[in-house]
Amino acid sequence: MSRLVGKVAIVSGSGRGIGRALAIKLAAEGASVVVNDLDAASVMAVIAEIEASGGQAAACVGDVTAADFGERFVATALDRFGGLDIIVNNAGYTRDGVIQKQSDAQFQAMLDVHVMAPFRILRAAAEPIRLFARQEASEGREVIRKVVNISSISGINGNPGQINYAAAKSALIGMTKTLAKEWGRFKVCVNCVGFGLIDTRLTQPNDAFDARIEIDGEAVKLGVPAGAREAVEAMIPMGRAGTPEEAADGAYLFCAPESDYISGEVVLVAGGLGI
Repeated sequence: MSRLVGKVAIVSGSGRGIGRALAIKLAAEGASVVVNDLDAASVMAVIAEIEASGGQAAACVGDVTAADFGERFVATALDRFGGLDIIVNNAGYTRDGVIQKQSDAQFQAMLDVHVMAPFRILRAAAEPIRLFARQEASEGREVIRKVVNISSISGINGNPGQINYAAAKSALIGMTKTLAKEWGRFKVCVNCVGFGLIDTRLTQPNDAFDARIEIDGEAVKLGVPAGAREAVEAMIPMGRAGTPEEAADGAYLFCAPESDYISGEVVLVAGGLGI
């Protein structure tokens, strides 16, 4: 279990759920991981778990939508571990509603977290990656780096009640394909994973919507109506929702050395849903 020894990874939204599972997976394969979440306690719990297993991790607590977050996230990797090899743009949430009931703020919130935040992180990484690539080329070495953007089946096929989320996740696919062309010369593979129904706190049956998180001082409802969840599960050929670990494994495929000549691709991790 050492496919990523010597690699440095940053994973946004890795204090819980899929991000947490991926951070632990990358660390188990030998990568040093920068863990991020809004909640400091969640970040420190993931770091403690990684370190207890003999891995290395560092914290970058904060809101990915903050204007300075991208620079701070990248700087944490460089300052703590001296490099940057894997970038996973995972942080996000949903604020559902049919179009006639969506406010500008509700729509913009999805663009901020799912489009602007990854853009800023990648922009902050551009110059360090360029400099690393130039140095490696001068030494006659080829080092392959990875970017994995997390999209959704909603961004690929659309989903009623999610025009804001679907639009944002679709934009991330365009970002992926563009950056794959821009960064190929730097030996960076840029790919995208679209998740289907994965068991996280965002998808738990919650008819009362009594589970909430606070973002920018506003309470955001978590969960989906039980009937809606059952209807989606009934359409999944595999017959069930995926686990966070299964979702993380799908993203890991684009981080592993076996994908060193795959770039600009979009893959669904959805148990056959959406095919």
